[in-house]
This record gives sequence, C-alpha cells and structure tokens, in this order.
Amino acid sequence: MTTTTHTLGSTRTACDPQTRVTKSLLGYGVLAGPFYVTVALASAFTRDGFDPAVHQWSMLALGEHGWIQVANFVITGLMVLAFAVGLRRSLAPGRGARWAPRLVAAYGVSLLAAGAFRADAAYGFPAGTPDGPGEVSWHGMLHLMAGSVGFTCLAVACFVMARRYGSDGRRGWAIASRTVGVLFLAGFGAVAAGTGAAAANLAFTAGVVTVFGWLAAVAVDQYRTAS
Repeated sequence: MTTTTHTLGSTRTACDPQTRVTKSLLGYGVLAGPFYVTVALASAFTRDGFDPAVHQWSMLALGEHGWIQVANFVITGLMVLAFAVGLRRSLAPGRGARWAPRLVAAYGVSLLAAGAFRADAAYGFPAGTPDGPGEVSWHGMLHLMAGSVGFTCLAVACFVMARRYGSDGRRGWAIASRTVGVLFLAGFGAVAAGTGAAAANLAFTAGVVTVFGWLAAVAVDQYRTAS
C-alpha cells in the first residue's frame, strides 16, 4: 500500500512499512547476481592455474583461497533466499505466487549447500592436481546433487514467471522468461554432458550470467510494481 502526500504543490509517494520491507527484500535479487559474478570473476582471473574454459566456477572453492568462493556461495544464497521472500510478498495473490518463490528459494538453498560441500579437484586445478576428471568424493557428489536440483528449480522458476507474466498480459516479459529458461537449461545440459569441454563450460558460464541477469530484472520489475 502507498500513500500520496501533497506538500506546497509537490507530490510525494510514501510506502507503508509492509511495502518497504517487501521492496528491501526484492532489492537482494538485484544484488545477488552482480555480487556472485563479480567475486567469481575476480577469483577466476587471479587464481593460479584456473582456466575459465576448462574449470567451473564452483572449483574456485578449492585451494588456499577457496574460502572466498565458499563465502560467495553462502552470501549469494542468503540474498537469493531474501529475494524469494520478497517475491512471494510481491506476487501474491495470483498465478505463480507460491511456486515461483519456492523454486527461487530452492536455488538459494542449493547455493548454501554448494558452499558447504565443495566440488572435487580436477583438470589440473588447484595447481598441482593431475589432469583428468579425477575421483568423485562424497562431498563432491553432494555438491553436484545440490547444483542439479538448484539449477533445475531456477530454470523452472523462469517458466513459472513466464506464465505469470503471460496471465498479466505482459507478453514481452513472458517470452524473455521462457527464453532465459531454455538457454539456462541448455547450458546446464551442455556442461553435464561434456565435462571438461571448453565449449560446454563457457556455455554454462554464459547461462549462469544470463539467468542471474533475469533474476535481477525480475527483482527490479517487482520492486517497481510492489504496493
């Protein structure tokens, strides 16, 4: 709910406390993607032996400075969870008001799990690790499972939001959401099927950046319309 105040010929729109909380939570959806990508890129280009065309960003959690990527996972996950709460408040009532936030929240939880259970060393990273895929440990398996569930949920959230935008008559947003969902699934499928392949890793990285951009765009859109 908003209130409009007229003061000396000017108009000022003020949000009630509930709307302010909703907008604050939605703001984390704007911050999450840029924060994650910036920290990951900074690590990727400064870590000895890391090759973005060969190694996935999750492997940055390994080695001497791996704590930086672990913190990146955890902080980003918490921001995504906060955004999911704000999304639930901004979408209700209406189509997708339950499932879109739940799916986004599941992705947030998967990021926390990715930070708790690190990926396995492989393909020469960290420096000194033998070439090749290496052995899969129990924590590496849990990391892969968390990513699989989280990425799938986030892709499905794109399609749920596409239905919501479609029901609201916002065709452009609906098409964009479906497109992002398809591209993200394609990138995830490529890396799952072609472990270690440069094209697959780069496609997946592009998919992650794209879906985080979509998440931020949705957050801005909902922020503007929250009332």
